[in-house]
Amino acid sequence: MEEQLFVISSSPHIESEDTIPKIMHTVVLALIPAMVSAVIFFGGRALLLLATCVGSSLVTEYLFQRARNKPITLNDWSAVITGILLALVLPPTFSPLSAALGSVVAIGIGKQVFGGLGYNIFNPALVGRAFLQATYPVDMTTWANPFYYTASPDAVSAATPLAMMKFETQSTALWKLLVGNVGGSLGETSVIAILLGGAYLIYRKYSEWRIPAAYLGTVFVMGGLFWLADSSKYPNPMFHLLSGGLVLGAFFMATDMVTSPVTPVGCWIFGAGAGGLVVIIRLFGGLPEGVMYSILLMNALTPLLNRYTKPKVFGQRKEAAA
Repeated sequence: MEEQLFVISSSPHIESEDTIPKIMHTVVLALIPAMVSAVIFFGGRALLLLATCVGSSLVTEYLFQRARNKPITLNDWSAVITGILLALVLPPTFSPLSAALGSVVAIGIGKQVFGGLGYNIFNPALVGRAFLQATYPVDMTTWANPFYYTASPDAVSAATPLAMMKFETQSTALWKLLVGNVGGSLGETSVIAILLGGAYLIYRKYSEWRIPAAYLGTVFVMGGLFWLADSSKYPNPMFHLLSGGLVLGAFFMATDMVTSPVTPVGCWIFGAGAGGLVVIIRLFGGLPEGVMYSILLMNALTPLLNRYTKPKVFGQRKEAAA
């Protein structure tokens, strides 16, 4: 009689068509509008930085996995996303060699040191950007005016809308922030392009909608309260929402499946906490922007949020009083 073998494993036994490569491919597809807008506004520099960061991320991932005798997982595209996100938060005039160094830190220290995909505590792309911010503070705050292919290829130095508001109390037209015709990082300028990709991820249910809702909602409410208190000193809440890297961070970095909470209540707290930190840093800190630090700080709290916001287990008996 032929013997049948059964595989015994722990629950849950859930079948799904979703795989890591499929999810990552979808995220890359959602980032295409932001990448296209970066190329339109900043030309060949955008392509160069994107190619440098993605290539350096793939090489670093391969070398670390070979050194650790781990399976090579370049085909899951997680390193590609890290490279794309890092490039999108860099100034268009940033050195490609420095960008490659940031990619090495993002993958090597932000991801592989913790054990690889699924084990990292912090968003790897933001770890790379934080390293570059500390290492090249001048280069990371040197911006250029956007230009089209039909315009002069020479970039003109300019301040970001957040810097002009913080240090010069000079506002920027909201339509420019929506379209992206302002100075800033490669992928942070066009809100419309980012919203297209973010909405697609939420539609595919690969992004937790509660996090960007709480993140953006908190920034709008807190920013609005300060604006109502003194409109001559503080910007209006719509300016907060549309400027800087807030929308990109809310939809593509704060929602990282590995570094964000898994419970609904935890997601609300995560987004609200990050939003509050952004407003505090923007209005009272020494830097005009605070998206990177707000997400990294909330990443550190994610394990606690997962622990203390777990749903109640039904059918469990209460412990008897001592």
